[in-house]
Amino acid sequence: MPNTARIIRTPSEVSIDTRGPQLEAFAAELSFPLDPFQVQSCVALENGHGVLVCAPTGAGKTVVGEFAVHLALAAGTKCFYTTPIKALSNQKFADLTARYGRGSVGLLTGDQSINPDAPVVVMTTEVLRNMLYASSTALRGLAFVVMDEVHFLADRFRGAVWEEVILHLPEDVRLVSLSATVSNAEEFGAWMETVRGNTTIVVDETRPIPLWQHILVGKRMFDLFDTKAQAGRPNAGVVVDQELVRHLKQKRALERSGSWEQSGRSGGRGRSNPRQNFRPVSRPDVIAKLDDEGLLPAITFIFSRAGCDAALNQCLRSRLELTTPEQVEEISSVIAKHTAELPKADLDVLGYWEWRDALERGLAAHHAGMLPAFRHTVEELFVKGLVRAVFATETLALGINMPARTVVLERLVKYNGETHADLTPGEYTQLTGRAGRRGIDVEGHAVVLWHPDLDATEVAGLASTRTYPLRSSFRPGYNMTINLIDRMGADDSRALLERSFAQFQADKSVVGAVRGIDRNVRDLKQLREELGGDGSEYLEYAQLRERIRARERLLAQQGRTDTRGAAVAALTVLRRGDVIAIPAGRRSGLAVVLESDGDTGDPRPLVLTEDKWAGRISAADFPSPAEALGRMRLPKHVDHRTARARKDLASALRSTGITAPSGRRRKNNSPAADDRELATLRRALRSHPCHTWPNRDQLARVGERYSRLARETETMRQKVSATTNSLARTFDRILALLGERGYIAAGAVTEDGRRLGRIYSESDLLVSECLRQGLWSGLAPEELAAVASSVVFESRQEGGYPMVTGPTSAVRHALTGTLRVWGELRSDEVRHKLPLTRDPDLGFVAAIYNWARGEPLVDALIAAGDRGKPLSAGDFVRWCRQVIDLLDQLHNTAEDAQIRGAAAKAVRAIRRGVVAVDAA
Repeated sequence: MPNTARIIRTPSEVSIDTRGPQLEAFAAELSFPLDPFQVQSCVALENGHGVLVCAPTGAGKTVVGEFAVHLALAAGTKCFYTTPIKALSNQKFADLTARYGRGSVGLLTGDQSINPDAPVVVMTTEVLRNMLYASSTALRGLAFVVMDEVHFLADRFRGAVWEEVILHLPEDVRLVSLSATVSNAEEFGAWMETVRGNTTIVVDETRPIPLWQHILVGKRMFDLFDTKAQAGRPNAGVVVDQELVRHLKQKRALERSGSWEQSGRSGGRGRSNPRQNFRPVSRPDVIAKLDDEGLLPAITFIFSRAGCDAALNQCLRSRLELTTPEQVEEISSVIAKHTAELPKADLDVLGYWEWRDALERGLAAHHAGMLPAFRHTVEELFVKGLVRAVFATETLALGINMPARTVVLERLVKYNGETHADLTPGEYTQLTGRAGRRGIDVEGHAVVLWHPDLDATEVAGLASTRTYPLRSSFRPGYNMTINLIDRMGADDSRALLERSFAQFQADKSVVGAVRGIDRNVRDLKQLREELGGDGSEYLEYAQLRERIRARERLLAQQGRTDTRGAAVAALTVLRRGDVIAIPAGRRSGLAVVLESDGDTGDPRPLVLTEDKWAGRISAADFPSPAEALGRMRLPKHVDHRTARARKDLASALRSTGITAPSGRRRKNNSPAADDRELATLRRALRSHPCHTWPNRDQLARVGERYSRLARETETMRQKVSATTNSLARTFDRILALLGERGYIAAGAVTEDGRRLGRIYSESDLLVSECLRQGLWSGLAPEELAAVASSVVFESRQEGGYPMVTGPTSAVRHALTGTLRVWGELRSDEVRHKLPLTRDPDLGFVAAIYNWARGEPLVDALIAAGDRGKPLSAGDFVRWCRQVIDLLDQLHNTAEDAQIRGAAAKAVRAIRRGVVAVDAA
């Protein structure tokens, strides 16, 4: 279907269409004039279009969503307002209730159900997805769906839900999609047009509040950009402020000079590293500097919870106070409102008094490890201007209404779940987008703290790049597959998957490859003609040469693999005290093994060489397998980090009398030397008639081009084949596995399948199998909660819990069965080439069991701790609520009445104390 989406970019296209009567009425109720992009979006909506609105954080996108609410109420229809997280749903519910009254607005978040039959219902996106799969009667009369933060569909864990909703909504429902600024808005809009029909895309890249970029070097604040130079030279691009450049050059020169002087005083032979002498400005001094410059309130983003808490504690140890006595009184009343229901016995373990002291001084941390009641208190106080400095993780940047005058970034590197990676331009834009409060500030400020590894030019590149591409994370899963089959059958389900944004992007990615294949096919035809055409003798000869080269490449690769395998095996069996010879490189010569490594994949034993170098070696250091030439006695404890220990050991190694073998030439054991197939091919080549042609070499060059192009074309065809219909192939593999396990029979969903279709969990099939096999039957409420936690909880520690432990024999038996079923399921997934269900985690079993039995909070936190450190209260509450969510599903889906009853009792037992306060 051709893309007919109407794309409007503001402010370059500021011509405003004639406003309809509903927009006039809506605008008249507002206390501010509408911006051009808001008018364009609302006009399109009133004219019957769906809209995709992409605009910066704080630009006022939600006004368009509120206009959809206005249209629904005016027409007597319904509007669902969806958000990615419960905190945003609660916030939006409060906003809309204040405007339209309690009778008109409802809330559905899984935890809460308030006035669900209202004409306007705020909900999390998962709730709407579940309603669509259940064909809920609440969908009758639905005219509008607002999808706030729709760019969340890129989230690799929960993003698929957004696409499911977009694909399943009835055609007559108008979709209002609100997104942060993304660089591929047209691509996303083109897909929306394809699957939803008439869609207007409105893109506004203008921040409502100008943002100034700075770098804080020591206690001096510099502008990042030379705005005068850029204004004078429009085509100059990004120009870093010259005063900043000069200052950094002088600072580095002084540091180099100082490091030489220090080295001379200490008698060292080399130059010390200036980075080792660098001392960052303390957090209290940074906040005090911002206060002096009139740049508070500020959010400092620190990419770890522990880092946020440490920064707050550093400020509490200083004399920093940012509040007046009158503000302290107001802060106390807000604290009381949010924490009055907290059990007094739990206040000490929650760190209440330190948290309160910080707030009364205008300081706070904000991260997911905090108790929700504490987090929401911080949010309210910050919005009121009573908390002036917050240290937060990046989760704050997702939609929560906490704008500041200034955003501070201490580092431009964060841990992404797998490794420490540089911030992307999109992440930088998202974080600094919090700076500048509309209606309060005339400008916002982003401040990056300088350190020796920071390059001002790289910061300028981050700050000036507006690339934030939206990538789909959609893929079929077990629950989704069951619901699709139950609603529309296999063929229509495949067709729906092929309409997803994920497949849309995948298909688009192969367009260039398909064009390349077509071009190569034409070139191959021309080269074949030069070689004599199809069936020519030389074409046959050229193909024979290519078969020889392919065989030689295969044998060479096999030889390298065999050599590495032998080297790995040899390193694996080395033991402490073995003396070996490193054959080549800077470390060549004798070495003694200080620490063995039995890793069969990539062993890296620790060695000390006769040249006093200590470090780890790998198979890459050995073109032939290492072997023990002898042994030497080692002290019980060897501290290889100290120069004295290395010197003494190296001396002992040299005095053993063991010598490295001479570099005699090894016999060539290349696989190609004895390969019969290769020998046969070479004989066939020499006996071929073309082998004696006078123009053979000239034709050979053409033949090599032909062979190279043919290989390249085949590789491109394989890529296209793997990408095209990739989701449908995954869907078919899931169908096969579910069919083997009896969830689907003869193309229809069985009763077991329908129960699976009502389980919404990352481990949905594992849960369903445990229920079906009766592994969780007969458990007491607290035991069921403990076992259910194993498929919900994820430890922050690596390595998990290999031993099956539990407070009762029934829990241990159920967990053993759960792990057995998981192992069987994983084997099936490997066989069907499907994504693997994550392994159960037993780290929360004891904690939730104790809590469900009524034990004190402190005992539960310690039971869930890691390496002696108790679990944070916020994490404890979050995991408790996730266990509650799964138990609610068990209560509604389990065939066993005993499990249903135990699940309901467990929910009531868990929902107490801190878990019941300020549910969000």
